[in-house]
Amino acid sequence: MRNEDTVMERSSAITKSDITKSMWIYWLGAELSNSYERLQSLIFCASMIPILKKLYKDKEKLSEALKRHLIFFNTEGTLGAAIQGIAIAMEEENARKDSGSSAITSIKTGLMGPLAGMGDAIIWAALMPIIIAVFIPLAKQGSPLGGLLPLILYPAITLGISYMLIHNGYQLGKISILNMLKGNRMKSIIFTANVIGLFMMGALSASYVKLTTPMVVVMAEGSKIVVQDILNMIVPGLLPLVAVYGIYWYLTKRGPYYSRILAAVVVFSLVASILGIL
Repeated sequence: MRNEDTVMERSSAITKSDITKSMWIYWLGAELSNSYERLQSLIFCASMIPILKKLYKDKEKLSEALKRHLIFFNTEGTLGAAIQGIAIAMEEENARKDSGSSAITSIKTGLMGPLAGMGDAIIWAALMPIIIAVFIPLAKQGSPLGGLLPLILYPAITLGISYMLIHNGYQLGKISILNMLKGNRMKSIIFTANVIGLFMMGALSASYVKLTTPMVVVMAEGSKIVVQDILNMIVPGLLPLVAVYGIYWYLTKRGPYYSRILAAVVVFSLVASILGIL
């Protein structure tokens, strides 16, 4: 097994240490370096810089690759290492054969949602509470280990998971790319990844965009009609849907002027709140 790994490293532009270095950068900053506009894309791009500099000697190609990884990205920091590994393998193949850079973005978009859900359930909702619960009795007894060991074990475990996932993702990515190229299935994969990505973005919009109206219509005979209840009967979540589509329409027609959109949302929210509409 070791001989096979050595052969892989010698024949590849990317070595095992390069992949591990990329993992360290992302692991250390995944939950710290976030942009309101692009979330984890900043740290993901930073983690890919050592890889991309080694693959693309041409400045124009390097610039394109950096821009590619600055597109919106957000997933769970530990399991996200699998996406890193796959992206590294795809970048390596793209540098060799120009196999299609759009596939890299599509795969990242398609995988970030499912892995975020898995990571939140496994890492944040299971692993962390279990570790803390195990050492609570020690903390109650006044032992320093009750506070120190969770701070040691949690990073150690998540780091081990990330290490395994990024290297397995890299190997999976290499094999998947070869199969896709041989079977001419790249278009189908890209289409599927885009569909999954759109589903996930729709689910995120429905979960995080909260918009209701407090308006009440008083009838002549004194009875009251709650407008929000009527809207819920027609289409649940209608107002958030209208808000998302309104912003989407502006993005497609006017362009990605995020500062304008943010300012407009704040002003509209204040005015609507003062008038009692929303």
